Amino acid sequence: MIITKFIIAILLGYLIGSIPFGVIIGRKYTGDDIRKYGSGKMGATNVLRTAGKKAAILVGVLDLLKGVLSVVFAGLIVGDKFLIIGDFGVGMVVSQVCAALAAVAGHNWPVFLKFKGGRGVATFFGGLVALYPPAALFGGEVLILSVGLTRFVSFGSIAGVIACYAILIPLTIINGTSYVVLAYALIGAIVIIVMHKDNIVRLVTGKERKFGEKAEHPSVPRS
Repeated sequence: MIITKFIIAILLGYLIGSIPFGVIIGRKYTGDDIRKYGSGKMGATNVLRTAGKKAAILVGVLDLLKGVLSVVFAGLIVGDKFLIIGDFGVGMVVSQVCAALAAVAGHNWPVFLKFKGGRGVATFFGGLVALYPPAALFGGEVLILSVGLTRFVSFGSIAGVIACYAILIPLTIINGTSYVVLAYALIGAIVIIVMHKDNIVRLVTGKERKFGEKAEHPSVPRS
C-alpha cells in the first residue's frame, strides 16, 4: 500500500509538472506557440520575450506552484507512513523530494507536449520553497542579483541553483537539515545545468541573449 502511495505521489508530481502553462498563456497573449520563437522553450524567460511582462510573471508563478503543489500533495498522500528498506525507513520527505524532482522532469519533458518543455528552474525553486524555504530564498537572491549584474537569465539561473546546493551543505552538516533535501538540490542543479548546455555555449561564445531582448521571428534561425 505504501509503495502504491509513493508511485501515485511521483506520478502526480510529474503530471503537475507537465502542465504547459507557458504554452497555454503564451498562446492566449500572442495567438501563437511561443516555442516557435527565441529559445524554443516554454518557460517564463521565453514568454517574456514573446508575450510580455504580465504573461511572464503569471507563467513564472504558476511554474513555481508546480513544485510547491507536488511537495504538498506528496505529503498528503504518503502522510506518516514509512516504507522499510533494510534498516531504513523511507517516509514522507523522500516521497516529497521524489515528487518535486518528478515535477521538474514533467516541466522539462511534458507528456502533453511530446516531451519538449522548458528548463525547470521555476519548478525546482517551487519544490525547494516547500521543502526548505531558507535555501530557496538564498538561491533566489543569488539568481536575481546575478541577472541584475550580468543581464543573462541563463547565468543567473545556473548560479541560483548552485547557490541552493552550496548553502544546504553547511545547513545539513551543522543544523541537521535532511540529506534527502540536499540530494534534491544536487540532482535538481545537475539537471538544470544540463538543460542550459546550449546557453552555456552561447555564454562562452558571446552570443547569449540578454534579459529583456525580444525573441526573433521563427523564420530567423536561433543562434
